Amino acid sequence: MSVDFVDSNVFIYMFDLVDHDKREKANRLVQGALNAGNGVVSYQVVQETLNVLTHKMKKPCISSDDASRLLETVLQPMWRVMPSAGLFKRALRNKAQYALSFYDSLIVSAAQEAGCTRLYSEDMQHGQLIGKLKIVNPFVD
Repeated sequence: MSVDFVDSNVFIYMFDLVDHDKREKANRLVQGALNAGNGVVSYQVVQETLNVLTHKMKKPCISSDDASRLLETVLQPMWRVMPSAGLFKRALRNKAQYALSFYDSLIVSAAQEAGCTRLYSEDMQHGQLIGKLKIVNPFVD
């Protein structure tokens, strides 16, 4: 079974009221990962997702109560990577080797640490291979 890392943009699109296609794709991907038990996120994804949905957008997408439910039912079951010195060292190496932003390199490094073979993200180059990790934009047709 493959292990798939899901970036915060996928979770944010689950609440998009404008782009129905992306919302449906995001919901299917996350529900499938939860059902299969093969979805992974890191502390960074949890932080970014909750921050954007409850604060960063002009009008918060969800209430604090809804954010707590999202944390308990979706993010927490997938949360497998915590910060460590090793994670940050790997991120610095990935940043230099693959010309990634620091935060993207943390996402990539967390996916690698969890043994993921795919990283679902809209923010990185679709199809790029970073070691054994393949970047997949789930919104590309």
